[in-house]
Amino acid sequence: MAAPQDRTVIENCAVATVDAADTEYATGHIVVTGNRIESVGPGPAPEGLTHVTRRVDGTGHLATPGLVNTHHHFYQWLTRGLAQESHLFDWLVALYPTWSRIDEPMVHAAAQGSLAMMVRGGVTTAMDHHYVFPRGAGDLFGAEIRAAREIGVRFSPTRGSMDLGASAGGLPPDFAVETTEAALLATEEAIDTYHDPGFDSMLRVGVAPCSPFSVTTELLREAAELARRKGVRLHTHGSETVEEEQFCKEKFGMGPTDYFESTGWLGDDVWMAHCIHMADSDIAAFARTGTGVAHCPSSNARIAAGTARVPDLLTAGVPVGLGVDGTASNESGELHTELRNALLIHRLAGGANALSVRQALRLGTYGGAQVLGRAAETGSLEPGKLADLVLWKLDGIGHSTIADPVAALVLGAAAPVTLSLIDGRPVVEDGRLTTVDEDAVARTAREESRRLARIAGQA
Repeated sequence: MAAPQDRTVIENCAVATVDAADTEYATGHIVVTGNRIESVGPGPAPEGLTHVTRRVDGTGHLATPGLVNTHHHFYQWLTRGLAQESHLFDWLVALYPTWSRIDEPMVHAAAQGSLAMMVRGGVTTAMDHHYVFPRGAGDLFGAEIRAAREIGVRFSPTRGSMDLGASAGGLPPDFAVETTEAALLATEEAIDTYHDPGFDSMLRVGVAPCSPFSVTTELLREAAELARRKGVRLHTHGSETVEEEQFCKEKFGMGPTDYFESTGWLGDDVWMAHCIHMADSDIAAFARTGTGVAHCPSSNARIAAGTARVPDLLTAGVPVGLGVDGTASNESGELHTELRNALLIHRLAGGANALSVRQALRLGTYGGAQVLGRAAETGSLEPGKLADLVLWKLDGIGHSTIADPVAALVLGAAAPVTLSLIDGRPVVEDGRLTTVDEDAVARTAREESRRLARIAGQA
């Protein structure tokens, strides 16, 4: 007979469950047993609970599901603040030569910095899209996974790739790409080594050729076949800029969405980053196939890529989550700020009813879980789901006069995280990470950033 599991009881807090009915409690409780949510409801926790090892008084707080980040490039943590006034293609051309010099210690430091920033700000499930693999750089994919395990975050890394260099008509320089065969072999090895498909999984691997202008049609098609043979998800960039659409029409005779569909890249096991320049027919194709979108409002604005049609995507039934994107185009590196920025950007474009505060919270939680294929396990506070949750402090000077706690979280200043549980374990307490030394992470990242700058300057 299995030993009884320890319980954590959180009481006296506002609760936004983000379940199908958007159930909320002005004052409620959450009971966590082991790594699962046992109960959520109004008022105090049930009496007579045994094996309660911790009780948390949540007075003045809002409990929500943990935030889910659906798009990122961790390595860019080392190159923040560069190419400040560039559009996407110019920005990429400016930074590719530096990125091609990264190595394993740099990627580990960048992943720790990226994850530490996100997790401290309420992220409980993170993803990364790593697609730059310089020869002789070491185990870059493994370095990210090691960093995620050290911090204790639920992680969905995708093994990216580029095989279309400038000499063949692509955007990245030739020295920054792999061969098609090498990319596919390394991707399959990453899946076989790391992927865990289980309900409780802390690590699920995806397949992620970079973009239409950096990979061949052969790689796209064979990567989709590989992912489906292995039962993992597919991710890429799509419809990010006007230039990308022009590239696809000139090279393939069709727009990005039609091109992706022709290569097997639409489906309910696929999600794409950005999806800004989409016609009604593109949105209809995503809705018809269940293809998801990672919406990155701050990055889209930083590189002036445009405003995605998120309200239209949601109306059509397309799964949409939020993404930080790489911190070379979103230097804050936080997902919490994306809740507010998404709401503001879409109201600016579409009016006061374009997006509500609760829709913004759903994008950052359940929507992200949908996009990553994990909505059955996380993304809402419901009995039986994994205990990934955040307790936000809203009784301080930044929020105490906003009566609606969800509005306080979304519209107010960045709310402090009093407690964050991932898989039932505390990873943030009173605004600080419990699993790593934040000062050491910052120091190492700074040192590796400077080393990268020196190496790139000597190239």
